[in-house]
Amino acid sequence: MADRVATEIKLAERVERIGVSATLAVLQEAERLRAQGVDVVDFGPGEPDFPTPEHIKQAAVRALEENFTKYTPTAGIPALRRAVCEWHGRELGTAYQPAECIVTVGGKHGVFGALSALVNRGEAVLVPSPYWVSFPEIVNYLGGRPVAVPTEEPNGFRLTAADVERNWAEGTRVVIVNSPNNPSGAVVEREEFGRILELCRRRGAWLLSDECYSHFVYDGAPFSVASLAEAKPHVIVVGSLSKTFSMTGWRIGYVLAPQPIVEAITRLQSHSTSNPTSIAQKAALAALTGPMDSVREMLAEYARRRARVLAGLNAIPHLRCAEPRGAFYAYPNARAWMERKGVKTTTELAQRLLEEARIAVVPGEAFGTADHFRLSYATSMERIEEGLRRLARFFAA
Repeated sequence: MADRVATEIKLAERVERIGVSATLAVLQEAERLRAQGVDVVDFGPGEPDFPTPEHIKQAAVRALEENFTKYTPTAGIPALRRAVCEWHGRELGTAYQPAECIVTVGGKHGVFGALSALVNRGEAVLVPSPYWVSFPEIVNYLGGRPVAVPTEEPNGFRLTAADVERNWAEGTRVVIVNSPNNPSGAVVEREEFGRILELCRRRGAWLLSDECYSHFVYDGAPFSVASLAEAKPHVIVVGSLSKTFSMTGWRIGYVLAPQPIVEAITRLQSHSTSNPTSIAQKAALAALTGPMDSVREMLAEYARRRARVLAGLNAIPHLRCAEPRGAFYAYPNARAWMERKGVKTTTELAQRLLEEARIAVVPGEAFGTADHFRLSYATSMERIEEGLRRLARFFAA
């Protein structure tokens, strides 16, 4: 009886347009195997393997001791909004005021709020490919049209203004740029970012800059397109403390945008989450006003791991991997091996890697490409070495 009732439930059409995150599916399957005692080398998670710095955790402890456990203003406590603006200005050269800032329940929630405030049914949102899995799904949920903008692997997947212009769709409302990019690690150069911004300005579209990995750049300094002259009226910045300060579970992000956009997102947030978690906001305040030593230490370790992963992958026959210039992912191309073995999709490849080699990766189809898989090196060097050994054996078979 219960089964029959379940099959009769009709879900809202907007929910039927989206699927479960592919990265979450990988995590769940890897966890299921681990629960059975299987040794899985997990290259799936998109989160730092470092603990949250101690001074940030202690700020949360103090918040609890001081009973800071009530509702807060919807857009975040004033001190945190001010700290976000000051930190972003200090680190990335921008000039935002607290009225142009809202604190969100993670960066993903910031993307969702910003696109919800802007995208009408049928309007196009340009999403450079490979893309973070949630970008097109959020657009689909809102009734918009995600339009993929392919980038070139020989160019390291770096997005160019020519790529954007070549794929411009009628009714384009927003262009999303994620730099450093998840999953490829590509970084858009300052000058090219300026050309993309000018294209958006000229054609009347918003540029949404996802800066989740802003501080994990291996060559050069962190950069925000919002620091360019006359950029602010055309740019929406979405940021997160998750990666920068190893605070993924704390769920604190932010949006920096013209005040009417922030006010619109605040209205939406007031009817969804009410406010970000009070305790996590105090922790975030400590992160943004405290030392940046942990960020530099993480970047140095990621650089060491990147070098080993890149060398290891490119030494495996039938694999090739473009150099990631930011974030903590490698995005190897397995097409040559797939053709030899008759493997049609990277989803099938990822399943075989998990079943036969006990390695968890995310298939490229989740990111809009057919030849790649994503490997996160946000794990220990010991596990990286073991994973590379297993990969070499698997692809040699």
